[in-house]
Amino acid sequence: MIRFHYNLAPNPMKVALCLEEMGLPYEPVPVDTRKGEQHLPAFTAINPNAKCPAIEDGDVKVFDSNAILLYLAEKTGQFLPPDTPAGRAELYSWLMFVATGIGPYSGQCVHFRHVAPEPKEYAVNRYDYEAWRHWMIVDEHLATRTWMLGDTYTIVDMALWGWARMVPYVSGNSDAWAQLPNFKRWFDAMQLRPAVQRAEALKTRHTFKAELDDAARKALYPQNERLRA
Repeated sequence: MIRFHYNLAPNPMKVALCLEEMGLPYEPVPVDTRKGEQHLPAFTAINPNAKCPAIEDGDVKVFDSNAILLYLAEKTGQFLPPDTPAGRAELYSWLMFVATGIGPYSGQCVHFRHVAPEPKEYAVNRYDYEAWRHWMIVDEHLATRTWMLGDTYTIVDMALWGWARMVPYVSGNSDAWAQLPNFKRWFDAMQLRPAVQRAEALKTRHTFKAELDDAARKALYPQNERLRA
């Protein structure tokens, strides 16, 4: 059985969706990052980057959410496009677009908008702009497609879903979806999938620390300790 080390952040949740879509038996293992559990040797032995998620599939260890999606898809042969150079090129391109664009810029937008101390106007402007630029690319792309790779539902949709759940929070705008009609149509279709609902139900399995107190900030943002030194 796969051991799935997770919390409820966007990147672990895309892996939860993948496991549910593929019908793979797995054991969810909570990693409470606000308590610093990602820094414990037992976890860094699996993921030296000390970030969620990670999986253990027997003797195989995989970290980074997009790497996990690709590993599971290749292992099972599920949720992949046609095995042609063009099909694989499109898969890799959009999967890396999520990995290197959607995720990092949305994550930094969240950090500087909701967490970082003042002054932060420049940083919020930069990451908000880039997050929206990426979301608009997705919206335009989906204007003529049911799923990210056309008529075929793939791991790219799962990767995108992890962050799509956060669009209003990332942008700080409760009406953000109104500016992304094609993306919103896709998101609504995703939310109807039974596997999505099962993945969302993970939040009832374990309790994670909610308070962002000094101990949590130290665990999440150890770079701040350098500022105090």
